[in-house]
Amino acid sequence: MADLYGRNAVREALKSEADLQHISLAKGARHGVIEDIRRLAKTAGVPVREVDRRVLDRRFPGKNHQGVAATLAELAYVEWEDIVRRAKAKGEAPLILLLDDIEDPQNLGAIMRSVDAFGAHGIIIPKRRAAGLTEGTMKAACGAGEHVPVARVANLVNTLKALKKEGFWVCGSAADGTDMYDTDLTGPLVLVIGNEGKGMGRLVTETCDFIASIPIGGQVGSLNASVACGILLAEISRQRRLKR
Repeated sequence: MADLYGRNAVREALKSEADLQHISLAKGARHGVIEDIRRLAKTAGVPVREVDRRVLDRRFPGKNHQGVAATLAELAYVEWEDIVRRAKAKGEAPLILLLDDIEDPQNLGAIMRSVDAFGAHGIIIPKRRAAGLTEGTMKAACGAGEHVPVARVANLVNTLKALKKEGFWVCGSAADGTDMYDTDLTGPLVLVIGNEGKGMGRLVTETCDFIASIPIGGQVGSLNASVACGILLAEISRQRRLKR
């Protein structure tokens, strides 16, 4: 079982018809969103129980649960082939995000929000040394986790090679790449985002067809992985709209 907490996250889970076992509400909670959750839960037939707020404090120590939590069935991963089929069924140029050892669940959750916002079709992550679909990830995703399919694979390089055989181009992301505004990002594409500190691994980098960079100024010279991902996805979306 897995837990989900926070008003918006639970409400979005109900809207997406996620498999919720039950919902826990802090006694006396009457916020407008809470009433919306009660209504949606009643419609979906999901049991709602009121608990002392201290019960939720113990379940989520140090977390801002906002007086609401849900227990849902274990979150399921998909196969990467399912993501490809989903994209082709929509008649769109497939766009898949591949994360090379993103370790922070907050980053993964934020990336899921960008994937949902900019119309990418899914995410591929490695089975080891990376953040997965934990309650922290789902909280950071603010409901996007219910709409974005995620596949876990044993070997990123082998998966990229298989995707190339399916007709995908693989675009890495790094500061020393070609300016993203000068890069054609409109075809069937796998966008690779590297680790928060080390960037993409050597073998993953060598498997990329080309590398795109984000032109930035300032004194720091780098961006958070989830921020960089959002910017690149926004540019991909812009180019595809123009091409259509």
